[in-house]
Amino acid sequence: MLQGPTQVANSAQAAPSAAIQGLHLFGVTLIGATPQNLHKLVLTVGFILVAWLLTKLLRGALHLLIGSRTGTRVQFWAKQGVSLILAAMVLIGILSIWFDNPAQLATVLGMVGAGVAFALQRVITAVAGYFVILRGRTFNVGDRIVMGGVRGDVIDLSFMQTRIMEMGQSLKEQADAPSMWIRSRQFTGRIVTVTNDKVFDEPVYNYTRDFPYIWDEMNLPIKYGDDQARAEDILLAATRRHALTRDRTDEAEIDRLKSLFGIDIGDVDPRVYWRLTDNWLELTVRFLVPDHGIRVIKDAISRDVLAGLGEAKIGIASGTYAIVEVPPIRIEGAPPASATA
Repeated sequence: MLQGPTQVANSAQAAPSAAIQGLHLFGVTLIGATPQNLHKLVLTVGFILVAWLLTKLLRGALHLLIGSRTGTRVQFWAKQGVSLILAAMVLIGILSIWFDNPAQLATVLGMVGAGVAFALQRVITAVAGYFVILRGRTFNVGDRIVMGGVRGDVIDLSFMQTRIMEMGQSLKEQADAPSMWIRSRQFTGRIVTVTNDKVFDEPVYNYTRDFPYIWDEMNLPIKYGDDQARAEDILLAATRRHALTRDRTDEAEIDRLKSLFGIDIGDVDPRVYWRLTDNWLELTVRFLVPDHGIRVIKDAISRDVLAGLGEAKIGIASGTYAIVEVPPIRIEGAPPASATA
């Protein structure tokens, strides 16, 4: 059926008015404020609320099931699994609510992705670091690490941040930044938050993963005239009593490290090394200890070594300075009153 010019013009004018169905405020039509979008907004809020409640329920169930019977590692991975699954569900659900046309979704995602990538570069890098940490098994909750210049135990890991219970530094580490007031590897009481993007900027040192032991040393200066062999025996006896030896070390851990990485850690029993200096003979004992509780072990070794040296009448050497020449000293001033009387 043919339409006249007047009918065509009327239909053309009616089409835009029918297409614009937004909310009117003071005679102005708000683009996008349509009943359909309001309905989608209500669905989105409801969906997020349901996901939040589901997260609380799942974490409560996990706490009841595994909280009192297993270690922190199982709790950590269960928590990360719940977070990842629910995050994926929320993302897919929101996209399904707002974009029912795949072509429109691809266009919007491209535009939004370009803007977000430019404005939130560090945030995106931090989230990427989270997946690198999980996928690469860089560390777990409870591991002792150094990350972003912070030393301590990992207590929490989220999408963007890692929380670390900070520990102090040994005397040989005091020159490293940041310096600490705690002069040994024990907790300072501070909880430090480090963004996950640090895994791309600098190395992450892990004291615990794969081989939960580290080597440590103690130096003992002995005068050249003392019984040096006896001093070495005292050092070895003390470290064998308190440090780890071949008999106290899990042989399976050592064999696993050698089979996985081809690393032969050598003899784990304590050993003393000698070094000649200008003033004394330096005895350095090298021993294996767990990744936690090192200060207690070194304290016990120091007490036994000091007691043994006292019984053997061996002194600890110290720096000495010889004054080879004293310049003449002349005192000038008024004579005392008694000399002029």
